[in-house]
This record gives sequence, structure tokens and C-alpha cells, in this order.
Amino acid sequence: MPLIDDETRPRVADLLSKRMKDEVKLVVFTQEFECDYCRENRELMEELASLSDKVKVEVYDMARDADRAREFGVANIPATVVDGNRNVRYFGVPSGYEFSSLLDDLIDASRRATDLSPASRERLKAISKPVHIQVFVTPTCPYCPRAVRLAHQFAMENPAIRADMVEATEFPHMANRYGVMAVPKVVINETVSFEGAYPEAAFLDQVFLALQQPPTS
Repeated sequence: MPLIDDETRPRVADLLSKRMKDEVKLVVFTQEFECDYCRENRELMEELASLSDKVKVEVYDMARDADRAREFGVANIPATVVDGNRNVRYFGVPSGYEFSSLLDDLIDASRRATDLSPASRERLKAISKPVHIQVFVTPTCPYCPRAVRLAHQFAMENPAIRADMVEATEFPHMANRYGVMAVPKVVINETVSFEGAYPEAAFLDQVFLALQQPPTS
């Protein structure tokens, strides 16, 4: 049974046809025999690729292709990396409201541009130290895509930033570790965290706040 329903498929195909410019590769890491959501994630990406000749999918097995996983910095599955910008990552299935985040990321990656404000883009240029942003989400959260998109756009603008969507229900050990009680929950460099979909400038303020904190041991 298709994961993208018959009503949605033509709308997605039309959107990607009109707005994507260059080809984008989705790199999928899976391991069918021990990952409950891996098959669903892989099939979703393959269905998406079938709707546009500009979307390509490359699939790797976490065990057999361990070197490739290390190259992409992937330690959890299912994982999807937007190649061309390996710092834009999805851990878990981007379903429900998060499917829109994936579509928008594809469009941005294909056009090599974001819709961040000029002021934010200028501020992002000043970041030279590594930043890791984790955005915990659930598929039914209507506010989560905004947080994911901002984190991913920050990563697209500056290669020092790595931004992950983490589906909280698929990674309960991570949700427990970071005390995720509500979503979206954003964790930056293990030192700064907040709940809610902050506006662009306020989110970026939190990134700079994290850069001022001493590193965790």
C-alpha cells in the first residue's frame, strides 16, 4: 500500500516539478532485520523519488556499509541525509506534518537557497565553531515543521551547523535522555534547549547562546 496517498501524489509531483531546479539525492540508511521503521522510511523516499526525476535515492545498510555511515556521521536508523548538504538530516520517518519539511528541504537544496531573512543569513556567516541542533518532533505536531525547517535552513547556510530532525516516538531513548515532554523540543550543542517553534531571530539567538556556553564533558 502506497505511503503517499493517491490524492497527495499529483500535488507533490506538481510542486516538485514547478519548484525544484537541480537534482537532489536522498541518502537513506536502513537495516531491515532490526529496525521497525526502516522499511517504511525507505519506501517513503522511493515513492517520493518516483514523483520527480530530480529526486534520487541511494540506500545503504547500516551494518554492511558501516564506512559510508561513518562518512555521513550517521549512528542511528532510520536516517535520511539530504546529500549536497550532509548536515541536513532526518532520524525517523518524516511523516504527517513533517513530510512538508522534507519537501521544502528538497526545494531549497535543489535551488541552493533558503528564504531566511538577509539579517539571519548575515549573522550565520559569523559562525565558525561547530553547532549541532536536534529538533525532537512527532508526526501529529503542527508546530514542529517550523522548528525543523529553521534548523535545516541554518545548516544549509553554514556548513559548521548540523541539524537533525529526531522523531521522538521512534527514538524513545533519545527523548528520555533529553527530557522531551513536549514538542518541538530543540537541543543545541547539548547545552541549550527550549520548547516551541521560536521565530527565526529568536531561534538564532539560542544558537549564539549555545556557542557562548562551555563545552560539555
